[in-house]
Amino acid sequence: MISLARPARLTPGARVAVVAPSGPVPEDRLEAGLDILRGWDLDPVVMPHVLDTHREFGYLAGADADRARDLERAWCDSSVAAVFCARGGYGVQRMVDLVDWEALRAATRTAGPKVFLGYSDVTSLHEAFATRLGIVTLHGPMTAAADFLKNADAQEHLRTTLFTPEAAQVITARGRAKALVGGRARGVTLGGCVSLLATELGTPGARASARGGLLCLEDIGEETYRLDRSLTQLLRAGRLEGVTGIALGSWEQCGPHDELRALFADRLGGLGVPMVEEFGFGHCDGALTVPFGVPGQLDADAGTLTLDVPALV
Repeated sequence: MISLARPARLTPGARVAVVAPSGPVPEDRLEAGLDILRGWDLDPVVMPHVLDTHREFGYLAGADADRARDLERAWCDSSVAAVFCARGGYGVQRMVDLVDWEALRAATRTAGPKVFLGYSDVTSLHEAFATRLGIVTLHGPMTAAADFLKNADAQEHLRTTLFTPEAAQVITARGRAKALVGGRARGVTLGGCVSLLATELGTPGARASARGGLLCLEDIGEETYRLDRSLTQLLRAGRLEGVTGIALGSWEQCGPHDELRALFADRLGGLGVPMVEEFGFGHCDGALTVPFGVPGQLDADAGTLTLDVPALV
């Protein structure tokens, strides 16, 4: 696996577009998030359909085509330095193939890559940006997500990554990180929600394998047997062959911790690579921002991910 092209870091006054590729966005939470961004001396602009709700399916933030167009317009706008997702939920898989990826590639060739930020359902877009555009993306807190709005630690780590990324080059696990398999591993970061990675298999632009990758996994609201199903599907499809190391993030509203630990040992232990749990990214308080597509070293015993280069140039 090769490292991907890195976007430029943000500077004061940078224009940031906010999109909603997945679920509907509460207006009060959006406004609170925009206030935080303005406090960082950013200039956020909300794309036209962010506050929409689908006419038939209330779990979607507007029509699929409208959500795809918002992403296109944001990315292709030369005045925009970054595209932030407002929240997750569900919906990316309905719109990702409606995006004009050739237009995004042309804009990237002309102006260079820009920052793309999100997590959860946005896992599918992280994969698409990697395979279709070849650029580094940020797996981190979203503008209207409750865990971003209420947690200063999550805000500060994201802000550091965006403005002074060299200061976030060593990412240290938060909480009770513990090596399930000790050791150090080198590779290129990738990952996201386990359930979304499994669902991506066989879709247009899907990554063929994670060979050479430092795999970062997390999820929310999945019972143990459903996580077992997703991990087993990834294993059966050969998607995890050649993974060099694994960092496990948060598992909010998933199965009992001891049961999950046993599952990870059972399904992932056979890969024989360093693996650390409770790293502190994903659906959790104070979530760390983790760049995808950057080479580095995972130290499972120390609970650190050290990037070879800053996430942004």
